[in-house]
Amino acid sequence: MHFFCPRILIALCLLLALQGVRAAEPVAPQPAMSAQDKISTLIDKGFGFLGVRYRMGGNGPDAGGFDCSGLVRKVFGDALGLNLPRTAAEMARLGDKVGTQDLKPGDLVFFNTMRRTFSHVGIYLGDNKFLHSPARGSAVRVEDMDQSYWMKRFNGGRRLVSEAQAAPFTPPPLLALPQQADTAPQ
Repeated sequence: MHFFCPRILIALCLLLALQGVRAAEPVAPQPAMSAQDKISTLIDKGFGFLGVRYRMGGNGPDAGGFDCSGLVRKVFGDALGLNLPRTAAEMARLGDKVGTQDLKPGDLVFFNTMRRTFSHVGIYLGDNKFLHSPARGSAVRVEDMDQSYWMKRFNGGRRLVSEAQAAPFTPPPLLALPQQADTAPQ
């Protein structure tokens, strides 16, 4: 059986101290993401799904594709950590109402595509364009809201990420790894 003598323990501590091993120092926290950074992250994440095929009830490429709300839910979840409801109608109850003239990138846009309000959802990109997963036989794509089909069916928008809601989560500071002093001869 091996025993550590208190003298050996003290000697080891002194040796480490002489070699310049220091306790870990906190690393400065990362700057918080602004609302604009969050929107950029959100849109970049959405563009990463361009071309993924439509699948009713689909939640992502691993599930064989997306339906409209599955795409929105995946993008907001992956980019911002938001856990949105599963259907477009449920999503339409969230956030702040936004009219056509006040839409900003990152807003949700809703349409009546099945003879009921809020039956389709997409992510507004700016310049009257939106990203969505439209229907069976198609894939995630960008469309123009100025097309008569979409203009006739527009139900409104919702803003989930505003300046006030973008109060960033700042993780606790990480600890740096211990550093050794340079012991090379001078």
